[in-house]
Amino acid sequence: MKLKTINAGFVKVDGGAFFGVVPKVLWQKLIPADENNLVPNILRLLLIDDGQHVILIDTGLGNKQDEKFFKNYHRYGNHNLPEVLQENGYSVDQVTDVILTHLHADHSGGAVLKDGQNNYLPAFPKAKYWVSLDQWNHALNPNQREKAAFLPENYMPLYEQGLLHFVDKDTEIYPNIFLKHRYGHTRGLLSVHIKLGNRWLIYASDFLPTAYHIYEPYIMSYDICAEKTLQEKAEFFQWVVEQDHCIFFNHDPYNECGIIYRDKKGHKVKETFTLEEFLARK
Repeated sequence: MKLKTINAGFVKVDGGAFFGVVPKVLWQKLIPADENNLVPNILRLLLIDDGQHVILIDTGLGNKQDEKFFKNYHRYGNHNLPEVLQENGYSVDQVTDVILTHLHADHSGGAVLKDGQNNYLPAFPKAKYWVSLDQWNHALNPNQREKAAFLPENYMPLYEQGLLHFVDKDTEIYPNIFLKHRYGHTRGLLSVHIKLGNRWLIYASDFLPTAYHIYEPYIMSYDICAEKTLQEKAEFFQWVVEQDHCIFFNHDPYNECGIIYRDKKGHKVKETFTLEEFLARK
């Protein structure tokens, strides 16, 4: 099985919203804010090639929205996902599966393209698009806090063309690739667990967007239920810490992967490294 990091550009988000109730005097030591209180976020995706399937996890923000929309994201870097994939040795036609961990715009925006006639087309025409049924139903009737994050043009064209495949329970979609439901950040978020021998690599998505969100109180204001996120963290850490399993951080501008541990004050990052460095370990 081949695993590859795909960097689909950068955005900036409000630091206070990103770290929730944690005071700025604490979080700015981890990710310093600019003069507008904005902190950098990478849109880090994961590609899995098991020899039979080429699976892309999430699709970044994409390029199809207008500048008024993108102004709020303060984009930089390359957000052209087909081009980024090509640079990494893959074409859009080679992708057999796309796992959308959830349907917020910065995770699903690159799933659909817009052509010169303003038609919406699947970015990966030969792929199955996987999403949880709970997230789908939630996106169709979002609460007021999340409404602006759900853009129908990112997923309705896929539904209309019969490309969406719904997951209604924790499941193994292919050998050693498991989808696990989460409910604190948004209803029905999928984290992706990849079994590599006796180790696991976990694409946590916005359940644990950075190495700094390992700390229990660090919960994004974007999460619809902070109490549920706390509960999910406790259950997840109990499993992952025992075996030194690896977490893949999709929004951390500095740390790609990490292993965590517990001390008297709670859970912390023991060490961080690149995906390539993790895979090179015996």
